Amino acid sequence: MPLSPGPRLPLVVTADSDLLDDLLRLAAAGGTEVDVAHDPAAARPRYAGAPLVVIGFDQVEACLRARLPRRERVIIVGHRGMPDETWESAQLLGAEHVAALPTAEPWVVDRFADRPAVRTSARVLAVIGGRGGAGASILAAGLAVTAVQGGMRTLLVDADPLGGGLDLVLGWEGVGGLRWPALAGADGRVDPPALMQALPSRGDLVLLSFTRNDDLLPVPGEAMAATLDAARRGRDLVVIDLPRRLDDAATLALQAADRTLLVVPAELRATAAAARIAAMVGHHCDDRAVVVRGPAPGRLKAKDVAQALALPLAGALRAEPGICEALERGEAPAVTGKGPLAELCRDLLGAAA
Repeated sequence: MPLSPGPRLPLVVTADSDLLDDLLRLAAAGGTEVDVAHDPAAARPRYAGAPLVVIGFDQVEACLRARLPRRERVIIVGHRGMPDETWESAQLLGAEHVAALPTAEPWVVDRFADRPAVRTSARVLAVIGGRGGAGASILAAGLAVTAVQGGMRTLLVDADPLGGGLDLVLGWEGVGGLRWPALAGADGRVDPPALMQALPSRGDLVLLSFTRNDDLLPVPGEAMAATLDAARRGRDLVVIDLPRRLDDAATLALQAADRTLLVVPAELRATAAAARIAAMVGHHCDDRAVVVRGPAPGRLKAKDVAQALALPLAGALRAEPGICEALERGEAPAVTGKGPLAELCRDLLGAAA
Protein backbone atom coordinates (compact mmCIF):
# COMPACT_ATOMS: atom_id res chain seq x y z
CA MET A 1 0.00 0.00 0.00
CA PRO A 2 1.83 3.13 -1.18
CA LEU A 3 1.97 6.42 0.62
CA SER A 4 -0.94 8.45 -0.70
CA PRO A 5 -2.23 12.00 -0.51
CA GLY A 6 -5.44 12.88 1.28
CA PRO A 7 -6.42 12.53 4.96
CA ARG A 8 -3.55 11.66 7.26
CA LEU A 9 -3.48 8.00 8.23
CA PRO A 10 -1.46 6.04 10.78
CA LEU A 11 1.95 5.18 9.38
CA VAL A 12 3.33 1.63 9.61
CA VAL A 13 7.08 1.18 9.01
CA THR A 14 8.04 -2.45 8.43
CA ALA A 15 9.43 -4.81 5.79
CA ASP A 16 8.36 -7.92 7.70
CA SER A 17 5.47 -9.37 5.68
CA ASP A 18 4.12 -11.46 8.57
CA LEU A 19 4.17 -8.49 10.94
CA LEU A 20 2.59 -6.26 8.26
CA ASP A 21 -0.26 -8.74 7.81
CA ASP A 22 -0.91 -8.67 11.56
CA LEU A 23 -0.78 -4.87 11.72
CA LEU A 24 -3.14 -4.47 8.75
CA ARG A 25 -5.57 -6.83 10.47
CA LEU A 26 -5.34 -4.88 13.75
CA ALA A 27 -5.75 -1.55 11.94
CA ALA A 28 -8.89 -2.86 10.26
CA ALA A 29 -10.20 -3.95 13.65
CA GLY A 30 -9.56 -0.39 14.83
CA GLY A 31 -11.57 0.97 11.91
CA THR A 32 -8.78 2.61 9.92
CA GLU A 33 -6.61 2.20 6.87
CA VAL A 34 -2.88 2.84 7.13
CA ASP A 35 0.01 4.14 5.09
CA VAL A 36 2.87 1.65 4.79
CA ALA A 37 6.56 2.38 4.36
CA HIS A 38 9.05 -0.46 4.09
CA ASP A 39 12.01 1.58 5.34
CA PRO A 40 12.79 4.95 6.99
CA ALA A 41 13.54 6.67 3.66
CA ALA A 42 10.03 5.91 2.42
CA ALA A 43 8.55 6.86 5.80
CA ARG A 44 10.23 10.25 6.17
CA PRO A 45 7.77 12.33 4.05
CA ARG A 46 4.81 11.21 6.21
CA TYR A 47 6.60 10.67 9.53
CA ALA A 48 6.01 14.03 11.20
CA GLY A 49 2.39 14.46 10.10
CA ALA A 50 0.97 10.99 10.76
CA PRO A 51 -1.42 10.78 13.73
CA LEU A 52 0.33 7.58 14.85
CA VAL A 53 3.60 5.90 13.82
CA VAL A 54 4.00 2.15 14.28
CA ILE A 55 7.58 0.97 13.77
CA GLY A 56 8.09 -2.73 13.24
CA PHE A 57 10.84 -4.35 15.27
CA ASP A 58 12.66 -5.18 12.03
CA GLN A 59 13.09 -1.45 11.23
CA VAL A 60 14.15 -0.14 14.64
CA GLU A 61 17.88 -0.09 13.95
CA ALA A 62 17.34 1.39 10.48
CA CYS A 63 15.20 4.17 11.94
CA LEU A 64 17.91 4.93 14.49
CA ARG A 65 20.52 5.19 11.75
CA ALA A 66 18.19 7.42 9.70
CA ARG A 67 17.86 9.86 12.64
CA LEU A 68 14.15 10.40 12.15
CA PRO A 69 12.86 13.40 14.11
CA ARG A 70 11.53 12.80 17.63
CA ARG A 71 7.76 13.14 17.91
CA GLU A 72 4.82 11.99 20.03
CA ARG A 73 2.69 8.86 19.42
CA VAL A 74 5.37 6.48 18.20
CA ILE A 75 5.19 2.83 19.20
CA ILE A 76 7.34 -0.19 18.40
CA VAL A 77 5.56 -3.45 17.61
CA GLY A 78 6.98 -6.91 17.09
CA HIS A 79 6.23 -10.51 17.83
CA ARG A 80 6.87 -12.14 21.18
CA GLY A 81 10.54 -12.72 21.93
CA MET A 82 11.94 -9.27 21.19
CA PRO A 83 15.25 -8.74 23.06
CA ASP A 84 15.44 -6.59 26.18
CA GLU A 85 17.55 -4.06 24.26
CA THR A 86 14.42 -3.06 22.34
CA TRP A 87 13.46 -0.77 25.24
CA GLU A 88 16.77 1.06 24.96
CA SER A 89 16.22 1.55 21.25
CA ALA A 90 12.69 2.77 21.92
CA GLN A 91 14.03 5.45 24.24
CA LEU A 92 16.53 6.61 21.62
CA LEU A 93 13.75 6.84 19.03
CA GLY A 94 11.44 8.64 21.43
CA ALA A 95 8.92 5.80 21.18
CA GLU A 96 6.33 5.77 23.95
CA HIS A 97 5.63 2.03 24.10
CA VAL A 98 6.90 -1.37 22.97
CA ALA A 99 4.15 -3.90 22.23
CA ALA A 100 4.63 -7.62 21.70
CA LEU A 101 2.12 -9.56 19.61
CA PRO A 102 -0.10 -11.44 20.09
CA THR A 103 -0.39 -10.45 23.77
CA ALA A 104 -0.76 -6.73 23.12
CA GLU A 105 -3.15 -7.02 20.14
CA PRO A 106 -6.15 -5.38 21.92
CA TRP A 107 -3.90 -2.50 23.01
CA VAL A 108 -2.63 -1.98 19.45
CA VAL A 109 -6.20 -2.02 18.12
CA ASP A 110 -7.05 0.80 20.54
CA ARG A 111 -4.10 2.83 19.26
CA PHE A 112 -5.21 2.43 15.67
CA ALA A 113 -8.75 3.37 16.66
CA ASP A 114 -7.32 6.62 18.08
CA ARG A 115 -10.07 6.85 20.66
CA PRO A 116 -10.29 10.35 22.12
CA ALA A 117 -10.53 8.95 25.62
CA VAL A 118 -6.91 7.77 25.43
CA ARG A 119 -5.63 11.34 25.71
CA THR A 120 -7.23 13.74 28.21
CA SER A 121 -6.22 16.75 30.24
CA ALA A 122 -5.03 14.76 33.27
CA ARG A 123 -1.72 16.15 34.56
CA VAL A 124 1.25 13.90 35.36
CA LEU A 125 3.79 15.04 37.96
CA ALA A 126 6.94 12.99 38.58
CA VAL A 127 9.03 13.32 41.74
CA ILE A 128 12.60 12.02 42.06
CA GLY A 129 15.25 12.37 44.74
CA GLY A 130 18.58 14.00 43.99
CA ARG A 131 20.15 11.47 46.36
CA GLY A 132 18.96 8.70 48.67
CA GLY A 133 16.83 9.94 51.53
CA ALA A 134 16.12 13.28 49.87
CA GLY A 135 12.44 13.15 50.80
CA ALA A 136 10.95 12.54 47.34
CA SER A 137 8.43 9.97 48.61
CA ILE A 138 7.16 12.31 51.30
CA LEU A 139 6.77 15.13 48.78
CA ALA A 140 4.98 12.84 46.30
CA ALA A 141 2.57 11.67 48.99
CA GLY A 142 2.06 15.24 50.21
CA LEU A 143 1.24 16.40 46.69
CA ALA A 144 -1.32 13.62 46.25
CA VAL A 145 -2.98 14.27 49.61
CA THR A 146 -3.09 18.03 48.98
CA ALA A 147 -4.51 17.56 45.48
CA VAL A 148 -7.39 15.49 46.85
CA GLN A 149 -8.07 18.13 49.48
CA GLY A 150 -8.34 20.57 46.58
CA GLY A 151 -10.99 18.45 44.87
CA MET A 152 -8.80 16.56 42.38
CA ARG A 153 -9.25 12.86 41.68
CA THR A 154 -5.68 11.66 42.15
CA LEU A 155 -3.63 8.54 41.51
CA LEU A 156 -0.38 8.16 43.45
CA VAL A 157 2.02 5.71 41.77
CA ASP A 158 4.93 4.07 43.59
CA ALA A 159 7.45 3.32 40.83
CA ASP A 160 10.38 2.47 43.13
CA PRO A 161 10.57 -1.29 43.79
CA LEU A 162 13.41 -0.78 46.29
CA GLY A 163 11.71 1.99 48.25
CA GLY A 164 10.03 1.56 51.60
CA GLY A 165 6.58 1.70 50.05
CA LEU A 166 4.17 4.60 49.65
CA ASP A 167 1.50 2.60 51.44
CA LEU A 168 3.61 2.99 54.59
CA VAL A 169 4.10 6.70 53.95
CA LEU A 170 0.32 7.15 53.75
CA GLY A 171 -0.35 4.76 56.62
CA TRP A 172 -2.29 2.51 54.22
CA GLU A 173 -0.48 -0.80 54.67
CA GLY A 174 -3.75 -2.36 55.87
CA VAL A 175 -5.89 -1.00 53.03
CA GLY A 176 -6.96 -3.75 50.64
CA GLY A 177 -6.64 -3.63 46.88
CA LEU A 178 -4.44 -4.65 43.96
CA ARG A 179 -0.70 -4.01 43.95
CA TRP A 180 1.83 -4.02 41.10
CA PRO A 181 2.25 -7.84 40.90
CA ALA A 182 -1.45 -8.20 40.02
CA LEU A 183 -0.98 -5.87 37.03
CA ALA A 184 2.20 -7.50 35.71
CA GLY A 185 0.28 -9.15 32.87
CA ALA A 186 -1.56 -6.02 31.74
CA ASP A 187 -1.35 -5.67 27.95
CA GLY A 188 -2.72 -2.16 27.64
CA ARG A 189 -6.47 -2.84 27.53
CA VAL A 190 -7.53 -1.75 31.01
CA ASP A 191 -10.95 -0.44 31.95
CA PRO A 192 -10.20 2.82 33.84
CA PRO A 193 -13.11 2.73 36.34
CA ALA A 194 -12.53 -0.95 37.08
CA LEU A 195 -8.81 -0.39 37.71
CA MET A 196 -9.37 2.61 39.99
CA GLN A 197 -11.96 0.67 41.98
CA ALA A 198 -9.61 -2.30 42.37
CA LEU A 199 -6.67 -0.32 43.76
CA PRO A 200 -6.31 0.77 47.41
CA SER A 201 -8.23 4.00 47.89
CA ARG A 202 -9.73 6.41 50.36
CA GLY A 203 -12.07 8.96 48.90
CA ASP A 204 -10.62 10.41 45.70
CA LEU A 205 -7.06 9.27 46.46
CA VAL A 206 -6.02 6.00 44.78
CA LEU A 207 -2.66 4.29 45.34
CA LEU A 208 -0.68 1.82 43.25
CA SER A 209 2.28 0.41 45.17
CA PHE A 210 4.32 -2.74 45.72
CA THR A 211 3.85 -5.68 48.05
CA ARG A 212 6.40 -6.78 50.64
CA ASN A 213 5.58 -10.48 50.52
CA ASP A 214 6.64 -11.34 46.96
CA ASP A 215 9.98 -11.37 45.21
CA LEU A 216 10.96 -7.95 43.95
CA LEU A 217 10.41 -7.86 40.23
CA PRO A 218 10.66 -4.86 37.91
CA VAL A 219 7.34 -3.49 36.73
CA PRO A 220 6.79 -4.42 33.06
CA GLY A 221 6.67 -1.40 30.79
CA GLU A 222 3.33 -2.59 29.41
CA ALA A 223 1.80 -2.52 32.91
CA MET A 224 3.00 1.04 33.50
CA ALA A 225 1.70 2.12 30.09
CA ALA A 226 -1.70 0.56 30.76
CA THR A 227 -1.87 2.22 34.18
CA LEU A 228 -1.00 5.66 32.85
CA ASP A 229 -3.52 5.39 30.03
CA ALA A 230 -6.23 4.35 32.49
CA ALA A 231 -5.28 7.15 34.87
CA ARG A 232 -5.48 9.78 32.13
CA ARG A 233 -9.03 8.67 31.45
CA GLY A 234 -10.14 8.27 35.06
CA ARG A 235 -8.19 10.81 37.15
CA ASP A 236 -7.45 14.53 37.22
CA LEU A 237 -3.85 14.18 38.45
CA VAL A 238 -1.21 11.46 38.52
CA VAL A 239 1.75 11.76 40.92
CA ILE A 240 4.62 9.32 40.36
CA ASP A 241 7.39 8.61 42.88
CA LEU A 242 10.39 7.60 40.74
CA PRO A 243 13.50 5.59 41.65
CA ARG A 244 16.91 7.14 41.05
CA ARG A 245 17.91 4.14 38.93
CA LEU A 246 15.44 4.09 36.06
CA ASP A 247 14.06 0.78 34.84
CA ASP A 248 11.86 0.49 31.75
CA ALA A 249 8.64 1.30 33.60
CA ALA A 250 10.12 4.29 35.41
CA THR A 251 11.59 5.62 32.16
CA LEU A 252 8.20 5.37 30.48
CA ALA A 253 6.57 7.18 33.42
CA LEU A 254 9.18 9.92 33.25
CA GLN A 255 8.56 10.36 29.53
CA ALA A 256 4.84 10.72 30.23
CA ALA A 257 5.36 13.38 32.90
CA ASP A 258 4.28 16.94 32.24
CA ARG A 259 6.76 18.08 34.88
CA THR A 260 9.46 16.47 37.01
CA LEU A 261 10.39 17.77 40.46
CA LEU A 262 13.92 17.01 41.65
CA VAL A 263 14.13 17.01 45.46
CA VAL A 264 17.56 18.07 46.75
CA PRO A 265 18.65 18.59 50.36
CA ALA A 266 20.41 21.91 50.92
CA GLU A 267 23.85 20.30 51.12
CA LEU A 268 26.91 20.51 48.88
CA ARG A 269 27.33 16.75 48.37
CA ALA A 270 23.60 16.31 47.73
CA THR A 271 23.75 19.00 45.07
CA ALA A 272 26.70 17.28 43.40
CA ALA A 273 24.84 13.96 43.38
CA ALA A 274 21.68 15.63 42.08
CA ALA A 275 23.53 16.98 39.06
CA ARG A 276 23.83 13.42 37.70
CA ILE A 277 20.15 12.73 38.32
CA ALA A 278 19.16 16.02 36.68
CA ALA A 279 21.13 15.12 33.56
CA MET A 280 19.52 11.68 33.39
CA VAL A 281 16.03 13.13 33.82
CA GLY A 282 16.73 15.69 31.10
CA HIS A 283 16.98 12.92 28.49
CA HIS A 284 13.30 12.08 29.04
CA CYS A 285 11.49 15.14 30.40
CA ASP A 286 12.05 18.74 29.33
CA ASP A 287 10.12 20.46 32.13
CA ARG A 288 12.30 20.00 35.23
CA ALA A 289 12.48 22.03 38.41
CA VAL A 290 14.18 21.79 41.81
CA VAL A 291 12.65 21.58 45.26
CA VAL A 292 15.30 22.30 47.90
CA ARG A 293 14.76 20.73 51.33
CA GLY A 294 16.09 22.21 54.53
CA PRO A 295 17.74 22.43 56.93
CA ALA A 296 20.93 23.85 55.42
CA PRO A 297 23.80 22.93 57.78
CA GLY A 298 26.30 24.89 55.66
CA ARG A 299 23.89 27.79 55.07
CA LEU A 300 23.55 26.84 51.40
CA LYS A 301 20.68 28.81 49.91
CA ALA A 302 17.94 27.25 47.78
CA LYS A 303 18.61 29.61 44.87
CA ASP A 304 22.28 28.61 44.91
CA VAL A 305 21.36 24.91 44.66
CA ALA A 306 19.06 25.62 41.71
CA GLN A 307 21.73 27.77 40.04
CA ALA A 308 24.33 25.03 40.45
CA LEU A 309 21.97 22.57 38.76
CA ALA A 310 20.99 25.07 36.04
CA LEU A 311 17.32 24.39 36.76
CA PRO A 312 14.45 26.62 37.88
CA LEU A 313 13.64 26.67 41.59
CA ALA A 314 10.11 25.32 42.12
CA GLY A 315 10.16 25.88 45.87
CA ALA A 316 11.96 25.41 49.15
CA LEU A 317 10.80 23.16 51.97
CA ARG A 318 11.58 24.41 55.44
CA ALA A 319 12.49 21.90 58.12
CA GLU A 320 9.42 20.29 59.70
CA PRO A 321 10.58 18.34 62.75
CA GLY A 322 7.19 16.79 63.52
CA ILE A 323 6.68 15.14 60.16
CA CYS A 324 8.72 12.00 60.92
CA GLU A 325 6.85 11.48 64.19
CA ALA A 326 3.54 11.88 62.36
CA LEU A 327 4.59 9.28 59.79
CA GLU A 328 5.39 6.82 62.57
CA ARG A 329 1.83 7.32 63.85
CA GLY A 330 0.45 6.48 60.41
CA GLU A 331 -0.52 10.06 59.50
CA ALA A 332 -0.16 10.89 55.80
CA PRO A 333 2.07 13.83 54.86
CA ALA A 334 0.25 17.19 54.64
CA VAL A 335 -3.00 15.59 55.80
CA THR A 336 -3.71 18.42 58.27
CA GLY A 337 -3.29 21.05 55.56
CA LYS A 338 -0.91 22.94 57.86
CA GLY A 339 2.85 23.34 57.99
CA PRO A 340 5.64 23.94 55.47
CA LEU A 341 5.01 20.76 53.44
CA ALA A 342 1.30 21.49 52.95
CA GLU A 343 2.07 25.08 51.97
CA LEU A 344 4.70 23.99 49.46
CA CYS A 345 2.40 21.36 47.95
CA ARG A 346 -0.35 23.91 47.40
CA ASP A 347 2.14 26.22 45.69
CA LEU A 348 3.48 23.42 43.47
CA LEU A 349 0.02 22.27 42.44
CA GLY A 350 -0.99 25.81 41.67
CA ALA A 351 2.04 26.22 39.42
CA ALA A 352 1.23 22.95 37.64
CA ALA A 353 -2.40 23.85 36.95
